[in-house]
Formats: sequence, C-alpha cells, structure tokens
Amino acid sequence: MARESPEGRQVFLSTLTAGRGERRLALAVVLVSAAVFILVVPMAKVPLSPVWAFIPVYQSALVVNDLITAVLLFGQFAILRSRALVVLASGYLFTAVMAAAHALTFPGLFAPGGLLGAGPQTTAWLYMFWHGGFPLLVGAYALLKGDGPRAAQPARHPGVAILSAGAVVLVAVSVLTLLATREQHVLPAIMQGNRYTPAMITVVSSVWALSLLALGMLWRRRPHSVLDVWLMVVMSAWLFDIALSAVLNAGRFDLGFYAGRIYGLLAASFVLLVLLIEHGMLYARLAEAHERERAERRLVQLRTAELTAVNKDLEAFSYSVSHDLRAPLRAVQGYVTILEEDFGERLEAEARRLLGVIQDRARQMEQLIEDLLVFARLGRQPLAVTSVQLDDLVTRTLDDLRSSCEGRQIGFTVGRLGTVQADPAMLKQVLANLFGNAIKFTRKRDPAAVEIGCRTVAGSPSVYYVKDNGAGFDMRRADKLFGVFQRLHSAAEYEGTGVGLAIVQRVIERHGGRVWAESAPGEGATFYFTLLAASPDRRAPGRPEHQPQDSEEVNA
Repeated sequence: MARESPEGRQVFLSTLTAGRGERRLALAVVLVSAAVFILVVPMAKVPLSPVWAFIPVYQSALVVNDLITAVLLFGQFAILRSRALVVLASGYLFTAVMAAAHALTFPGLFAPGGLLGAGPQTTAWLYMFWHGGFPLLVGAYALLKGDGPRAAQPARHPGVAILSAGAVVLVAVSVLTLLATREQHVLPAIMQGNRYTPAMITVVSSVWALSLLALGMLWRRRPHSVLDVWLMVVMSAWLFDIALSAVLNAGRFDLGFYAGRIYGLLAASFVLLVLLIEHGMLYARLAEAHERERAERRLVQLRTAELTAVNKDLEAFSYSVSHDLRAPLRAVQGYVTILEEDFGERLEAEARRLLGVIQDRARQMEQLIEDLLVFARLGRQPLAVTSVQLDDLVTRTLDDLRSSCEGRQIGFTVGRLGTVQADPAMLKQVLANLFGNAIKFTRKRDPAAVEIGCRTVAGSPSVYYVKDNGAGFDMRRADKLFGVFQRLHSAAEYEGTGVGLAIVQRVIERHGGRVWAESAPGEGATFYFTLLAASPDRRAPGRPEHQPQDSEEVNA
C-alpha cells in the first residue's frame, strides 16, 4: 500500500492520495456491512444464551489489534512528524486500554460484580466513554490533517511526543475508569440488570452522533488519503456496532449485542490490515533493493577486475610505446654525438648549430614522452598517503633543481609549511613542476625571487603557494592554464612541454584539494593549492593573501 511519489520519495498511507481502486474497495466493504446490518436489525432483540468465553476472546482481540495499529501509526509519525498521526495513534491506544478496562469490569466475567471496584453501571459507562472518545480523536485527526500552516508544523522530538501522548492516554483512561467505578453514583443509571434504562437512549444517541460527526469530518477533508478512506470504513462499522449493541437491541447477550461486537472487531481490523500490507510491501521493496545493491556491487567488482586488467594492458602498452618512441630518439642523439665528435671540426658553423638544434629537440621530445607517461600513470596509480613533512620535501626538491638554475642567483624564501597528508612521490612532482616554472619564468629577472609559503584560516585546510616575480600571464587566458599542451608563452621564448601544470592539477585533485593561480603580465605569478594538513579540524579550501610565515632565505 506504500508507493513512490513522482519525486521518488516513499509515500505512506497517510500521505498517499487514494486512487479509484482503494475507493471502490472501501465502498464495497461499507455496502456489504450495511447489507448485513439491514438483515440483522429486525432480529437485534432476539435473546441468546450468554457465552462467557466470547467476551474475553473478543476483548483480547480488540486490545491486540488496537495496540498493534497504534504502534504502527506511532512509527509512521516518527518518520513523517505529522501531528495528525500522533493524535490518531493515541486514539487507537485509547481504545486498546479502554477495552482492557471494560473487560476487567464486566460483571460475571472475572468476578460476580467485575474487578476494579466496578458497580452495575461501570461497564456500560466505560463502553460509552470508549465509543465516544475514539470518534473525538478521529475528528481531531481530520482537523489536523488539513493543508493549513498550523497543521503542517512537524513535531521536533518524536520520541518525547509519543511518550507524552501515551501518558495523556493513560491518565485519561484512569480518570474515566475512576469516574465509572468509585464515582458512578454521579452518573445517570443506564443499566438495570442486563437491560437498558430510558436514559440509555439519550447517552448512546450522543455517542452515536459523535461517530457520525467524525465520519462527516473525514469526508469533508479532501483530498482523501488511503488512510482517510479506511478510517471512514472504520467509522461506518463503528456506527453499525453502536446501533446494534446499544441502540436497536434490548440488552446484553441478545443478537444485537453479539453482532455489534463483531462489527467492532472488524472496525479494529481494517486499518491494521492495510498497515500490515503496507509494511509487507515495504519489506519486499527493501529486500528487492538489497538484492539490487548486491547485484550492482558484484557488477562493480567485475568492472573493477576488468579495469584492472585493462590498466595492466595500458601500463604494458605505455612502456612499449615509450620504448618504441625512445629508441629512434636515442639513435638520433647517438648519430648527432658521433657527428659532433668525429666530424665537428670539419663542419661549418651553421652545420654545427643545426646539430645542436637537433640534439636540443631530441631532448625536448624525450622529456615530452616522459611527461605524458607520468600524466597517464597519475589516473591509475593508487595514492600512498602518509604524513609528509613539507619543509623537508621542499628542501629536497630545491636541491634537485639547482642544476636548472644555470648558475643564477635566485632567492628562495621558504616559510614554515608543516605536515600534510599526501603521497610524497606525487607531491614532489607537484613541487618540482611549480618550482621549475618559477625558475624558468624568472629567467629575465635580476634579482629573481621565488617565495614558498603557507596560509591557514580557521576551519579551512592549509593553502600553500609558490610566488615568483617572473613573466606572469594574462588572467583572461587562465582557463587554458592547466590544460594538456596548453601554453601561454611561446615555445621559442620559454621552453616546455605544456604538461607540467596539468600534472599539478591532477595530483592535487586526487588528494581532494584544488589549485588555482593569480597573475598579471610582467608582475609574476602565484600558484595556490590546498592539502589536508595533519590537523583534523581543517575542512574547506580558502583563498588567502600570500604572506610568508617565519620564512628563511635560501639562495641558489
């Protein structure tokens, strides 16, 4: 009985609009009940033998049905947080406890005059309180289920609301039971032995009218949910119950007495039945979803195994391509070296220059192949994340790059960088590319300066930056900065493969960070990237001012 809404959200009986099928089924049940009612009415006063076992069996079934219904409705309230549902669940809890009190006080069942200090009027009045209280709570449910803003206000603490509702119900039942037992003398006499007194007509008519009023309120509150439709069926059976067992019959143990209570048992079963069907369907869907998840997990495992195999093939292919491309390059470099060594003195200056160009281009091609292989491996190579002392890693990286400084005096200002969570080998590639760019693009600056620092913001991950005073670039072209083979300067002016910054971005993003840059032509560039520091309280990236912290000067 639970379905999916157009938005894909699970919808319960209390929120699902009743369809034509539910309406027709409910109408059929009411018509059959009415037909049986009409057949029984002429014989309602026919006396029958007292069947004492009928009362405890009937009352026990009522208590069990109503308690289960109350629990299921409280469960839906805990999910949907609807005040209307907690009121309706309280109504079913009220009927369950009142049915138990009614059975305990029934004369001749457990004691000649009933338990709990019952008198001759106690059981009849408990029946009236019971059959008058439930319609009142159903009417309150109908009012609260409307679309107004007050009705839509959810309960903030469902556990507290459920406990409070249960306490209120128990207090109400206790007060009504005390009124019908110890204080029964203040109530009009409605029973004389097993027969009704004339006062019963007025009392039971009022109770019957409350059920009719609740039915009318449910009918007027549209649109009707599936729960509303079956509650209307319940209230119809409730009307037949009261009419047969307290209005049209003569007293206890006649045909109307028994028939009315059968209607009452049916009334207690309708909502429970549809709720159990709903929960059964929900469980079936849960099992189906679980099986789908297992199938998807197996499919993912299969695809992972296939991808692993493909990655191995790609790795083998990469090494094969690398070997096949490098072999002719090495041959070219070897022949050029032979020409320079054996015939260099015989060659003209232009020929020697061209040999140098060939040698240089061969080295660039070899570097390009290496960069492409590195870039390809980054997507497949698993991260070996550990705590990395970034200060030490920066120092080692700068030492490796000193040869590319070509004897220039470059002032490296290194701040305190601390510890990060990263793959040290991959992070060293990031630093090497950023430092290499800084060295390359400060070639025309004297003095050249490169600043490496860290900026922290409370509640954010550490932001690291590499700032130089080199050529810079136009921010209008920044969208091409991290693309493969994208260059913002001419290859003749600044050599390079156009892959280094793409490697930087891929590595940082695989670590869960981000990278960006700020620059202006002729004013240098600053590259920022974020990494998770060892401190657990840093979460989201920020964009700081580039200010060093306790920096030290390192000259290369």
